[in-house]
Order: sequence, then C-alpha cells, then structure tokens
Amino acid sequence: MARDVYMVTGGVSKFAKAHTSRDSRYLVKEALDYALSDVGMDVSDIDGSVGAYFSEHFQRQLLGTAMVHDYLGLNPKPHKRVEGGGATGGLAFQAAYEEVASGRMDVCLVFGFENMSHVSTWKGNEFIAMASDMNFDYPVGGFYTAYYAMMAVRHMHQFGTTVEQMAKVSVKNHGNARYNRYAQSPMEITVEDVRRAPMISYPFTRLDVCTMSDGAAVAILASEDRAFQYTDRPTRIEAIGSGSDTMRLSDRPRGKVPLLPHEEAEWYRDLDYPGLHNFRAARVAAIEAYKKAGIEDPAEQVDFMEVHDAYTSLELQLYEDLGLARIGHGGELLDSGFTEMGGKVPVNPSGGLLGCGHAIGATGIMLSVFTHWQLQHSVEKHLGSGRLQVPNAKRGLVLDLAGTGTLITVTVMGASR
Repeated sequence: MARDVYMVTGGVSKFAKAHTSRDSRYLVKEALDYALSDVGMDVSDIDGSVGAYFSEHFQRQLLGTAMVHDYLGLNPKPHKRVEGGGATGGLAFQAAYEEVASGRMDVCLVFGFENMSHVSTWKGNEFIAMASDMNFDYPVGGFYTAYYAMMAVRHMHQFGTTVEQMAKVSVKNHGNARYNRYAQSPMEITVEDVRRAPMISYPFTRLDVCTMSDGAAVAILASEDRAFQYTDRPTRIEAIGSGSDTMRLSDRPRGKVPLLPHEEAEWYRDLDYPGLHNFRAARVAAIEAYKKAGIEDPAEQVDFMEVHDAYTSLELQLYEDLGLARIGHGGELLDSGFTEMGGKVPVNPSGGLLGCGHAIGATGIMLSVFTHWQLQHSVEKHLGSGRLQVPNAKRGLVLDLAGTGTLITVTVMGASR
C-alpha cells in the first residue's frame, strides 16, 4: 500500500526575462532557502532529490541537476533527473511523490529551473520545437506557436469559439499576475488590447502567448508523520494522474470520448475525438486522478485550478477536458466568468504561464507551490497581496503539459485542516 504524501513547503524565484547575474544553481538555492525558512527545516532533513530542467541546449550543460544537488549541499544523498518537455516540472513533482509514497524516502526535495535567456528568442523557440517530431512536424510546422494556432483554428471551426473568448484568458491571467510578486508579466489589459497586439500566428497575437523565462521553483514532499513535524498545515497530495498521446498531431485518432465521471456518452454521440481540437491525454490523466481522489464532478468538488496556459486557447480547451465545461463549450464558460477570481472555480489565480512566465523545468513545480499556498490560505504572506486568495479553498488541481498534449500530468491537492 502506498503511503500518504504531503507537501510541506515550497519556494519560487522571481520569474524574469533574464537573470544575468545569477545562474540556475543560485535561483534554486534562493527558492529552497525561502521554503526551508518558512517551516524551520534544514537541508539535513532532506533524504534526496528529484531535479528537472527542459534542455541541455539552453544550459549548455549535461548533468545540470546533479550540479544543483551538489550546490544545495545534498551529496551524497540520492538524486535523479526527470525530463518530459513542457511537463518536466509536473513529472518531476509526481516522481518525488512516488519516492515518498513508496517508502524509499521520508522527505524528498523536487526542484526545477531554466535559464532560457542564454539564447535569442528565435533560437529558444527552435530548441523548444525539438520536443516535436523533428522528421515530420518541424519541417512542415516550425515552432509550437504554429502547432497550437492550428489547433485553435480547428476548435473555432468545430465549435464556434471566438478570438475574443480566447483573449479573455489573457486579460484574466495577466490581470491576476498584478498581485503576484513572482510574476514576469503583470498587466491590466482588455480584449481589444490582446487583439491589437502584433500577430504571431493566426489567431494568436503576442498577448495570446506566454513568454520564455529564467526562474526556479522547489517543493518539499514528506510522509505524514514527518510532514506534521514541520508544519500544522501541510497539503495532502490526494491523487496523481498522467496521460499521453502521439507526438504528431496528424496521428491522433477520431474516436469516442473517454468519459469523465459526470459525463454521458449521449453528449458526444456525433463528435470525433480528440482530433486536433482537444487533449485526450488530459482526459486520461484527469480520469485517473479523479477516481483516486473521489471526484465525481470537478465543477462542484474542486475549488480552483492552476493549469498550463502557454496559449490562451490551451486553457480554454483544458476547461473541457478537465470537465469544467462540455467539449465545445469552453468559450461560453469564459463568457460566464466561471473561471475568474470570484467565479465558482478560478483557473490560474496566480496568473499562470501567461502572467508569470514559463521557465519550463520550474513551471509545473511553480504551479504546485502556488496551489500549496492557496490551500494553506497563506497567499497574502507569500505573494504580497491577498487579492489572489481563493476563499475557503480546500482542494486544488494542477495540470502540466508537454508538446501538443503529448504528455500531461494532473495532480489533486487538498488542505489537511
């Protein structure tokens, strides 16, 4: 039987376009020092670590996480690196969960980082595109913005989703980031501002797309007895789930929808799924996590979500595959205010990737740290403002994503008090 696993503490460095005077080791240590001091822990309390970064190309360094593990003073304790494209942080978090759940470690550190400013934006996009099929996708599609633009256009064609609805994701998440001191891109904007921004790849303007970042994040996970030694408010990891899909979009099938617990087959009788318009891996990950956490209807049983919103269309599509809206109705959910602060299930109250930035190896861990603070009701303490605190938050969901939905993780976290 797997042991219960709790998140004890976490820390995040400031996400920025460039940290020219501080490398990844320093950024991770900055985040870890914050996490340790928050609960009175010491490095000696940690049994081992799981590290994450996206690509040797950005760092120009193999064994980068081993160097960080050493810099943190953790040698000769166990360590391993996890890599999975954009889902690297989420996969590493789940790997740390498994270390504790299995009984191998009682206290496990998971850390992630990226220094993407070492290269130009164009070269960075090329490196990121290497997470697609370099023999097929890359020659015909180029960068990920083009892949996601194609998926967005298909969703618009299939369901009548509008560019204005997608723009509302940008308005919401950049707006939330104004109250998050770790965020890279806080701004007050309108739908008109989003649509007037320079076009990147139709229908995306610059404000529909997240930015590359330098940054780091850490989380410390522990068994139940150890967690309560350090804090009376650890966050319980109720369930993890993961799913996968083909690297090449053209290989994705047109079949039946894997149903979430509250859905009925009749809803999607005439729908070919996933095609290019949705994310089968997200549904599979959610189904696994919801079953373990006892969630029948996420719109009623999850208080907020932190999801991988690299593109505005992506967040909208994830509403549908996580079960907040029926497939094809994500735009209507946005129009209703359901996912805004003050709505029934706020999505990305932190600002998400659009507002905070995307330091790939750190991103999924960052979202988990923000979720932990929400469930502790300590947002004002950590983010510098209470404006982003979700009232009475008892359960949150974190989703991290790689490729065009090639690998997806879903983690459900709950308050312990």
